[in-house]
Amino acid sequence: MTTRVLQGHPDISVTLRRSTRAKRITLRISQLDGRVTLTLPKDVTESAALGFAEEKGPWIRKHLAGRVQGVAVALGQHVPVAGQPRQIVSGTGRAVRLEEGHLIVPGDDAAVPRKALGFLKTLARNRLAAASDHFAARLGRSYSGISIRDTRSRWGSCSSAGRLMYSWRLIMAPPAVLDYVAAHEVAHLSQMNHSSAFWAEVTRIHGPYEAQRRWLRTDGNALHGYRFGD
Repeated sequence: MTTRVLQGHPDISVTLRRSTRAKRITLRISQLDGRVTLTLPKDVTESAALGFAEEKGPWIRKHLAGRVQGVAVALGQHVPVAGQPRQIVSGTGRAVRLEEGHLIVPGDDAAVPRKALGFLKTLARNRLAAASDHFAARLGRSYSGISIRDTRSRWGSCSSAGRLMYSWRLIMAPPAVLDYVAAHEVAHLSQMNHSSAFWAEVTRIHGPYEAQRRWLRTDGNALHGYRFGD
């Protein structure tokens, strides 16, 4: 991989990456760190790729300008849990716990990000597993397992082997959004595509979903702004 700079206001640092599997030039802006990456097929020149990026320059700058700035998780900060802001406060005992308006994290201040992250990942796994079980039962199919990750480009996926993957950050979204993503991925157990038949399955097991999809488009990016020191 190489890095080039597009001159402008402001300049844009672009990472160039070649892929033998790519069929066309693709442009991606990371939701986590704002990194701009151009993926090039093997027969496309660097100058052609940079020309493509120059054409997209206004769009890239607009997107970067609107990107949510990082929030370092620490005592006193607020972090959303199930769509509700919770202030992180110190407490007694050993276990992290939720109370009205607060996420209580005992122990040393320096350990707060790590402990809060562990708590949220566990909560995400439990709630996503429950939602997946619910929608799988409605679909009449079973899945082979669940994994929780911090994905940059997708909220969930379903493999051909029936394994479900979700972003743990869904636990910060409203519960209805988490449920929709679970229903979406479970529906792939029946339809491994995004055909009209697939969306019919989503509607059958979940109901209307446009509001949840719209929330992910307009507000989902903000969830990637929270930094837990990981």
